[in-house]
Amino acid sequence: MSPSLSRAGEPTSDEAIAEGLDEAMVRCVVHRFYDQVRADPLIGPVFHARIADDHWPEHLEKITAFWSSALLGTRSYSGKPMPKHQAIEELEDAHFRRWLAIFRYTVTELCPERTAALFIARSERVAEAFRMNIAMHRGDILTFRPPLTREDYP
Repeated sequence: MSPSLSRAGEPTSDEAIAEGLDEAMVRCVVHRFYDQVRADPLIGPVFHARIADDHWPEHLEKITAFWSSALLGTRSYSGKPMPKHQAIEELEDAHFRRWLAIFRYTVTELCPERTAALFIARSERVAEAFRMNIAMHRGDILTFRPPLTREDYP
């Protein structure tokens, strides 16, 4: 989806940019979010098992590029995250719910209202896409799979 295109009722990138969304804000969100993720007892271990401490700066830059591309149209991200996520055997709905809860908390804390809403809408679509692709990769039946429910954080 183009950064400037949104679903009905969802803020646009242009609205978020008018509120101050820029690469510095994206970087701030990514860094704060992953500080919280790394400390989380449920999803922190998933990351610690796969990303060495000295590789975190590189990972944070890659994720910042992802969100900058998704929200600002920078085209700075060129990766294939799905295969790496499909290889995480322990990844379950509880992990996605927590990831989203921490993400919502972070953007609500750091961003203006419409910008936070844009981040949240996009993060929920990303999580659902990853969740469904992982399930298909595992051979799960998806016919009656309900969407993720929200959990509170902290």
